[in-house]
Amino acid sequence: MSSLEVDQADVYYGRVHALRHLSFRVEEGEIVCLLGNNGAGKSTTMNMLSGLVRPRSGAARWNDLDLTTAKPWDIVSAGLIHVPEGRRIFSTMTVHENLLLGGYTVRDKRLIDQRLDQVYELMPRLAERRRQQGGTLSGGEQQMVAIGRAIIGGPKLLLLDEPSMGLAPLIVKQVMDIISAVNTHGTTVLLVEQNARAALKVAHRAYVVETGEVTLSGTAAELAKDPRVVEAYLGA
Repeated sequence: MSSLEVDQADVYYGRVHALRHLSFRVEEGEIVCLLGNNGAGKSTTMNMLSGLVRPRSGAARWNDLDLTTAKPWDIVSAGLIHVPEGRRIFSTMTVHENLLLGGYTVRDKRLIDQRLDQVYELMPRLAERRRQQGGTLSGGEQQMVAIGRAIIGGPKLLLLDEPSMGLAPLIVKQVMDIISAVNTHGTTVLLVEQNARAALKVAHRAYVVETGEVTLSGTAAELAKDPRVVEAYLGA
């Protein structure tokens, strides 16, 4: 069974201790959410899993792959694909061209075509705008392109960093519905979100991260009712 395991990971930026003995697990088929405020260490966690930053100590493994030493391109080839915060699509390229970039490690053109069909079926708005430049899209549409681009790569584990950031509530729901659909089709998801209310509706389990360490964990339903989570993240 596929799983991601982070065990006692410590990451520093100079003297800043960004992750402090961070430990959590993601099992195959789950949507797991990391909740926390700005500066909690959530994006650092994603960057560590993608091989963009290295822990000073601790372990992070995806199946048999040691994420603390693997090259970022080998991590992608193994099926762990990161959709970074801020979407980062190419503004002068069309929607279709942006999507195709997600398949740079995929050598089978038929497989890319199948995945393109899947993306356009899952997100019909992108099919309508396939010849439009990325920079002309709304924020929600750009987020869909970023998720679609990742799907073309064939993720086994999809890392999503703040997919709802800056989006209107109706668009947030659409994006979360897309994430649920991707998971239903067999992709495991690790979701980083400040929008705890939206995230806990789609996640199976969640961890609360504060100042680089896990302070709470449980099923999404349990945390949605936890008074500490309600007070800190759900605005009640």
